[in-house]
Amino acid sequence: MTTYTALIILSGLVIFSYLFDLIAKRTRVPAVLLLLALGIGLHFLVTYIGFKTFNFLTILPALGTIGLILIVLEGALELKYDKEKNGLILRSFFSALTILVSTSIVLALILQHLSGNTFSACFLNAIPFSIVSSAIAIPSSKAMEDHKKEYIVYEASFSDILGIVLFNFMLNNPSVKAGSFVNLGIETFSILLLSVVSCLFMLYLLSRLQHHVKFFLIISILILVYAFGEQFHLSALILVLAFGLFLNNANRIKLKWFRKYFLYPKLSRDLRQLFQLSAESAFIIRTFFFVIFGFTMNLQELINLEVLEYGVVILVAIYLIRFISLKYIGKTELLPEIFISPRGLITILLYYNLPDNLKLKGIETGLLFLIILGTSIIMSLGLLLSGKKEAPEPIFD
Repeated sequence: MTTYTALIILSGLVIFSYLFDLIAKRTRVPAVLLLLALGIGLHFLVTYIGFKTFNFLTILPALGTIGLILIVLEGALELKYDKEKNGLILRSFFSALTILVSTSIVLALILQHLSGNTFSACFLNAIPFSIVSSAIAIPSSKAMEDHKKEYIVYEASFSDILGIVLFNFMLNNPSVKAGSFVNLGIETFSILLLSVVSCLFMLYLLSRLQHHVKFFLIISILILVYAFGEQFHLSALILVLAFGLFLNNANRIKLKWFRKYFLYPKLSRDLRQLFQLSAESAFIIRTFFFVIFGFTMNLQELINLEVLEYGVVILVAIYLIRFISLKYIGKTELLPEIFISPRGLITILLYYNLPDNLKLKGIETGLLFLIILGTSIIMSLGLLLSGKKEAPEPIFD
């Protein structure tokens, strides 16, 4: 493959992704599905032509992690905090926690019944399927009313964070003991302390940088701190959510020393530019991630009856538990929130982080694709049937 051929393919993918976003706004079909279909189509085309490609699975986890960081940052940069929202934040947190834990337990019991493996192994395999994907949920909430959109952003972000915490906890503690929870408490305190220090440092840096290129530096530092946190098994996605919320609400902090050293006149303008940059970067990363995932998928797994059996049972459990939790824990409107429970980027990332010896037979990329496809179709139909009007396109300065 020549350099120019590669450039044609890469730019073509971005153009198609943009068109898919326009189609998604009109039809409510998530752009993710269209990107997956494009990846599958490219795989057939490449196989037919005889192009040689390298193993894209080696870059998929890194792409997905960067995409996750940027998407959560983008969502957090849109959130304004005030005391009246404490109830919404708490409800979304406990709803996300209840749905995550309940779904993981139920799916673990189902997988144990179907596979005959130990409960702990089944529980670990069930966690990725129990997490709402912020990479799909947050963009899909753009056309909703503000209070509904905020609920979805908080719930999806909390679901990702709590899911990663639970996944790392179970991965590092095959046998749960009292000391395991002590370590969890220490890790949680450590990431909260790291978040406070990092947020102050990055805001101070943002106010002092005079170079015309500074937002990519801030994002790079954020990714660097995230990676260090994850290396020490800390749930560093908390840092990303905290940084976005902190920046967008810094002007509400009334402490004199804080306002003197950290706030500056051009903060609002810089926030708009950072939001624009993170949104466009997330768009690019998401495009390549889902196209590559579709490209690398083994379609033969979809005709496996065991995969179909697992898929149908998991989908029924997901929406039944979500209905109960939203009604009695989240105490929010059921439409269209009940349908916004997509699985996607975070499910794929956690699956690839599972050690091979802990992966269950029947839990393969085919099942991942089936669950992503099923939840995305259900979300599309739910949004369409809810009859919500399209939100106006944002105007960027």
